[in-house]
Amino acid sequence: MSVVIKICGLKTSDALDVSLEAGADMVGFVFFSPSPRHLDFETARILSGQVRGRARKVALSVDAPDEWLASSIEALQPDMLQLHGKETPERVATVRSRFGIPVIKAVAIEDRADLAAIQAYAVVADCVLFDARAPREATRPGGLGKSFDWRLLENLNIGVPFMLSGGLNPDNVNEAMRITRAPSIDVSSGVERAPGEKDPDKIRAFIRAARANSGAVQNAVETRV
Repeated sequence: MSVVIKICGLKTSDALDVSLEAGADMVGFVFFSPSPRHLDFETARILSGQVRGRARKVALSVDAPDEWLASSIEALQPDMLQLHGKETPERVATVRSRFGIPVIKAVAIEDRADLAAIQAYAVVADCVLFDARAPREATRPGGLGKSFDWRLLENLNIGVPFMLSGGLNPDNVNEAMRITRAPSIDVSSGVERAPGEKDPDKIRAFIRAARANSGAVQNAVETRV
């Protein structure tokens, strides 16, 4: 089956249209004010209507309280929630149960020791997203355009679908997919010309490159709904 491609951090109608027309399977919207990709709720309502079922919508938040999550859900009407902070497995389970929406949980990876946290999240999330660990001096979570050693994910089987993120771009996505055989991939800064500003040509090139290699991937993301 074809790899599932997620274009994240979308803020404008034009960038969303390019992503949808190029064939993105999932489109991500960031609700986290310190991020240059942060989306206000009113804009989220507008962009949500623009999707019109052409892709799955993902609402990304970072250690958000229930009130914030509820507001983002009301605005975007997402198909999935992405928890990208330090949420514990217990918090992930609570969010999934309380809002009744499938959850992607991001896990930061730097070395093999970081893999120990995976199983606790795999039993409560619908999908685990692997991102590079942010530098110590960073003010936001996530790899911030940085990749990690993809060989850490070779022959990975955690019982739920996983998503590869962190430092992906049109030039390296084929190699990342070859090594990890990731069933789904996520990109944000790798298709930008500046932080928060998507580049239409890079979006198209990324999706084109990923599709060219998707024959090597055996499984697509399936959520336990």
